[in-house]
Amino acid sequence: MGQSEYLLEMLDITKEFPGVKALKGVTLQIRPHEIHALVGENGAGKSTISKCLMGIYTPTSGKIIFDGEERTNYTIKEAMAFGVSMIHQELSPVRDRSIMSNMFLGREPMTKYGTIDWKKMVEEAKKWLKQVELEVDPRTRMADLSVAQMQMVEIARAISTNAKLIIMDEPTSALTEREVEQLFKIMRKLRSEGTSMVYISHKLDEIYKITDRISVFRDGEYIGTEDSDKLPLDRMIQMMVGREVKDMFPKVQCKIGEPFLEVEDLSHSKFFKNVSFDVRRGEIFGIAGLVGAGRTEVIETIFGILGKSGGVVKLAGKEVNIRNSRDAIKSGMALLTEERRHNGIFPILDIRFNTTVANLQGYINKFGLIDKKKIKEDTDEYIRMIGVKTPSATQLIQYLSGGNQQKVLVARWLLTQPEIIFLDEPTRGIDVGAKSEIHKLIGKLASQGKCVVMISSELPEIMGMSDRIMVMREGEVTGILDNTTNVSQEMLMEYASGVRNDYQ
Repeated sequence: MGQSEYLLEMLDITKEFPGVKALKGVTLQIRPHEIHALVGENGAGKSTISKCLMGIYTPTSGKIIFDGEERTNYTIKEAMAFGVSMIHQELSPVRDRSIMSNMFLGREPMTKYGTIDWKKMVEEAKKWLKQVELEVDPRTRMADLSVAQMQMVEIARAISTNAKLIIMDEPTSALTEREVEQLFKIMRKLRSEGTSMVYISHKLDEIYKITDRISVFRDGEYIGTEDSDKLPLDRMIQMMVGREVKDMFPKVQCKIGEPFLEVEDLSHSKFFKNVSFDVRRGEIFGIAGLVGAGRTEVIETIFGILGKSGGVVKLAGKEVNIRNSRDAIKSGMALLTEERRHNGIFPILDIRFNTTVANLQGYINKFGLIDKKKIKEDTDEYIRMIGVKTPSATQLIQYLSGGNQQKVLVARWLLTQPEIIFLDEPTRGIDVGAKSEIHKLIGKLASQGKCVVMISSELPEIMGMSDRIMVMREGEVTGILDNTTNVSQEMLMEYASGVRNDYQ
């Protein structure tokens, strides 16, 4: 087979950063008219190879052949010119500018007088938005769009460059099932029209639905490529993690004690009303529901981030008045937020700071100074205990994989010695191996008599880890189910969509 079989060949690509070999002689070959999955754990090298292809990084060594020509030392702009475009995992639109300004940023159509041709820009934007079936005025501000709509604008921008290859990095991480189906429909249409796509995702079920072939990376190395319909899931996971992950949900049977957290008729004027439940010591209490059900808002109200409009919160039988997160932490609560990059980590600071920031008060010695020795000891101990993969505690947290960032945040909250831990989507965007480790950690916390409240949009996770499951829909509780009985995914979806409701 000649080179013409492939639109893209990345051969023997190595990329070194100071002290780290991110890619070790990897290969990626993409055919015309195909959707090609790139899978691997966090830190496997998926994003690095994408950035090498996009011109963000220059490979240390290796060869890139695109559309029959070898490409070397090129910029992002040059990559777009020869036909590569990328939709990044973290959407970063200029929110105060219009859709069309975002789509044509840096390549605005010009009049013969050297000014921007606004009329042409509107027409062009309309044409490409129609391609992705987004019925909005291109003059609309990006800030007024939903996340799914912003995602569609990104795709419209990518195809407006006449891209032959589009890299999609976790494009469905913030989309509902209906929005995912819409995206897949557009991807199939693009493929039929001749566009190839590299699809990076941790959602393994989606990979089988939408892709033609799968390439697996592990620890910066290329493991292999198979047709999607010929690679069984357990084999793919084994290729990704280098071992079998037999137990994704290592649920430990814990002694369940007395109710510690009691919530009675809790309401927020905008997001939810009359929510009541209790959580017992040693229990993992799952909260399920579709996007917009009010799950996150309930725990943010308990934690004092949002103000309640009514209801009572009790801890160990006593009513508490939590006005802010400082009160919550003093009361023995911890909250692992859903958006770790936006309101969890401090990316430009090191692991040590990120681990101890919620408990800095506890490190002030009798002279009023911060005890740096104690901070070092505690950080090192928790990094070891939780299994954070890092060369040292002084590494900036932004350079860790998503799973390791999440472990640092778990360590942060454990240092505050909490009695109750709220986990909002604790494994979102985390690879299959790290998920299993986070699940073990959750089970360990429950076995120590802590109360664990876990929100998850992944029904197998909720069912695999929870003792009881509360389901919400549009700000109301529709059911609280004992997970020792025959709870199924279908049953949870019926409660989440309002088909069932035994909580009137």
